[in-house]
Amino acid sequence: MEAKSAILILEDGTTLTGTAFGKTGTATGEICFNTGMTGYQEVFTDPSYYGQVLIMNSVHQGNYGVLPADVESNGVKVKAVIGRNLEDKFSRYMSKKSLQQYFEEEQVVAIEHIDTRALVDYVRTRGAMNCIISSDETDIEKLKQQLAAVPSMSGLELASTVSTQEAYTLGDASSSIRIAVLDLGIKKNILNCLVERGAYVKVFNAKTDYNSLQDFNPNGYFISNGPGDPAPMDYAIKTVKQILASNLPLFGICLGHQLLALANDIPTFKMHHGHRGLNHPVKNLLTGKCEITTQNHGFGVQPDAVKANDQIEITHVNLNDNSIEGIRVKNKKAFSVQYHPEATPGPHDSRYLFDDFINMVTS
Repeated sequence: MEAKSAILILEDGTTLTGTAFGKTGTATGEICFNTGMTGYQEVFTDPSYYGQVLIMNSVHQGNYGVLPADVESNGVKVKAVIGRNLEDKFSRYMSKKSLQQYFEEEQVVAIEHIDTRALVDYVRTRGAMNCIISSDETDIEKLKQQLAAVPSMSGLELASTVSTQEAYTLGDASSSIRIAVLDLGIKKNILNCLVERGAYVKVFNAKTDYNSLQDFNPNGYFISNGPGDPAPMDYAIKTVKQILASNLPLFGICLGHQLLALANDIPTFKMHHGHRGLNHPVKNLLTGKCEITTQNHGFGVQPDAVKANDQIEITHVNLNDNSIEGIRVKNKKAFSVQYHPEATPGPHDSRYLFDDFINMVTS
């Protein structure tokens, strides 16, 4: 088949031309990048990427095809994908379809033959911004007009968009470990990590009130990862405050970490370009050990506000930029981390945090 051209335009006017991949169409969102060299299917299906156009920094994506087991949600969550080489052919015999077939089925617009490393360097320097990709419109001015109408990620509440609509349960119903999970865009392998440790979990919609969570009679609460700006999520901040008042164990990851901070009057902020990848070094200040972590976030908690709050202890810091990667609430069984200890894809250095949480629940 003859290759079809596609256009990428950044909010600052930068325009690049490449080759169309996936669905023919137009897509918009905030541009961001992931530096991981593997795990593209898990990345594409991570709900925390909802609303974003993702640059895959590694040169080849799609080379081992697509397998149903390698998903983190019920479908692709990125708005669009930018790649150097997006492969239609694959080598893994277990795979059921190609990346091209997958993107067509999932209605994902993509562009390839872009110098992704140069583009990543540009975004790292200039910061996150909105962009538009099109393989069905060639009028640059029309595309720029469409791009101008895309809302900023700052102030955008997206978690309720990707949350489950109906509550559901996983694990052994007879287990004495009952965890109520507030789903803000949870990844499947987070739930797997809880169930593998003997927990019976019930997953609730993001806007479920505290009394409804309590009706499950949990002995612990989990606040999940998810997309968007945490600051406008008043409904979730209220719920986290009520959980803290109950004195039951609480564990938060990523967006859940930011909400625990907000529930303790610690503000969040929009990062310059965020942390996304599989190789971020984080130091555990409680043990002195370093962990190689998986990360996916564009917002963080204000370091000065954390340090000024005498009810909060910093437990983890990022060794690249000294940002806050983990906190715990003093005199309560409540802690959180900014990174992803379930790490799919990525190293399993941090999965001990699930053990810590389960021990906290059962002690």
